[in-house]
Amino acid sequence: MIGYKLFRKRKDGTYGPLFINKRLKLVPGTVYEAEDHPTKGYAHRPGWHVCSKPIAPHLRQGGDRVWCIVDFSQTATIDRPLSQGGIWYLGSFMMIIREFKPSDWLRPDIPAI
Repeated sequence: MIGYKLFRKRKDGTYGPLFINKRLKLVPGTVYEAEDHPTKGYAHRPGWHVCSKPIAPHLRQGGDRVWCIVDFSQTATIDRPLSQGGIWYLGSFMMIIREFKPSDWLRPDIPAI
């Protein structure tokens, strides 16, 4: 399944999670299995958190944070308020396809899910 995920982009070009297991370095084209890292102050939802659209009003955007199109194996759907982006998916495996820029909405080859 195709979705969107907000990452922290490092100076070396790798990507990393925003909050949980922040030291993990991710590169496009590699399949990553989700790991379980219970973290104080965060709901326990094991798996990759993926959005149905590149929208997450509750999170800071810009700076070192970038959206990427990802391919993932869906294991659950979580309905969240629109103020948190609406539908979230949990996945057991994920692969970064490429960065997504707002101008990509105009491209016919970008999938809408």
